[in-house]
Amino acid sequence: MTTIPVTDIAVPRLSPTLARYLSAFRTTRGVVGLGLLGILVVPALLAPVLFPGGYDQQGRGALAGISGAHWFGVDEFGRDILARSVYGLRMDLSLIFLAVPIAMIVGMLLGLSGAIHPWLGAAFQRLFDVIIGFPSVLLGICLVAVLGPGWLPLFLTITIAGMPTAGRLARSAWLTQQSREYVLAARVLGVTRWQLLSRHVIPNATDAIVVNGAVWMVAGVYIEAGLSIVGLGVQPPTPSLGVLLNNGLRFVTQSPTYVIGPALILLLLALAFSLISDALNEAVNK
Repeated sequence: MTTIPVTDIAVPRLSPTLARYLSAFRTTRGVVGLGLLGILVVPALLAPVLFPGGYDQQGRGALAGISGAHWFGVDEFGRDILARSVYGLRMDLSLIFLAVPIAMIVGMLLGLSGAIHPWLGAAFQRLFDVIIGFPSVLLGICLVAVLGPGWLPLFLTITIAGMPTAGRLARSAWLTQQSREYVLAARVLGVTRWQLLSRHVIPNATDAIVVNGAVWMVAGVYIEAGLSIVGLGVQPPTPSLGVLLNNGLRFVTQSPTYVIGPALILLLLALAFSLISDALNEAVNK
């Protein structure tokens, strides 16, 4: 029977890019940001288990203050504000974790369209200029006017508004790499554009786009809150953090926790994404 020395066993290694991203979560900012995000995500995922009555279960009290049964008090219909805040957080996370990655991927693909034809790349850059010229709230108002208020306009607003930055970063990487000597040599040797993109351009653009995605998650939190506060987001009785703030502002003097509770969760969510984006930025720029 042949034994294999332990030193001869092949140990799979992480790719340098993935290892660099993971190193961000060994820093203080990365650990704190990831910890905060975990504290928020876990209750959101377990909301049906933690609050089996759902977010619309009404009680006898109205605008009652903090108690052992209701940590954030109850709203004007006797519904538990904490339960509604956790379900609202669930709604916000579904928007952010779906819209932001799609925005980054689509933006990157459109930004790299110049590899197909220079005119196509220039056309999409002009489109990005138009999108940037619209403030996110104004873009959301236009979409709501066409589609009506709800989850879909919020999703489209975050997605469309997030594409230009990713597209510009990808195009910048493409234009920069074209002038490099090894790229010119590869073209002489017959390397295709797709191979150039996959081997050189996309890896060089990925770091900046990943950091931008984390930053844009913070923006997505505030876009949802801003549109919902003015009544253009998810419609009651379905909760989101912005909807709860909109409703709570009318009763802030009677029940301050109606606003403080959802606002605190909103700020912690934004802080978590901000810390993660800072940690990723520090890791990729070492």
